[in-house]
Amino acid sequence: MKLYGEIAEWWPIFSQPDEYKDEAAFFKRLLKKSGAPAPRTLLDLGSGGGNIAVHLKRYFSVTLVDMSPGMLKVSRALNPDCEHIEGDMRTVRLGTTFDAVFVHDAICHMTDKADLRAALRTAFVHCKPGGVALFVPDYVREIFVEETDHGGSDSDRGSVRFVQWVTDPNPRDRTYLVDFAILLRDLRGRMRVVHDRHVYGLFSRAEWRSLLREIGFTRVKLVDDFYRREMFLAHRPA
Repeated sequence: MKLYGEIAEWWPIFSQPDEYKDEAAFFKRLLKKSGAPAPRTLLDLGSGGGNIAVHLKRYFSVTLVDMSPGMLKVSRALNPDCEHIEGDMRTVRLGTTFDAVFVHDAICHMTDKADLRAALRTAFVHCKPGGVALFVPDYVREIFVEETDHGGSDSDRGSVRFVQWVTDPNPRDRTYLVDFAILLRDLRGRMRVVHDRHVYGLFSRAEWRSLLREIGFTRVKLVDDFYRREMFLAHRPA
């Protein structure tokens, strides 16, 4: 995907950390209340450009894992005080466990049940006994809607504007499409247009719960937030 590779250097302008402040605060409160004692160490799987971690690292010791070298470079510049590791959330094994595991919208890139099961298994393996994992898909099947969005910003390096178009050409399968039309303007005024298509996974609440319990998580709780998302908070038995 071009957004995480070819044009990853534009990510801080495409999507700024301040845009994530409110939802990061929500995740922090949810995780801190998830158990006693409250989690202190956090694994961020599919951490992208580090826009969530920059807020969470004030409250947790955060380790970030992503498979994109370009996005890790962006995140290291934003979060130089955090450990960064290149790895695929389906297969990475760090040989250690954390009080909490957090998987933001990168989980959407799991487009079939085998991939989703593998990512959930990675979270379980890295969650200490008695720990908690939080999974935040953009949609579950029951609340999916086709929609458009737009955004972007300016900086001393250039400007970005984008349109995001979410569609589901085949409601009978487990995927949907997110198409980005991205305008990049450098400081000399030169304009570049990029189209980037992402294929995302779409699973029902029952499929999520079934896979989480199959992996070994218990006390699976469905939580919704102010963005109308439904997320899953799951515990690893002590």
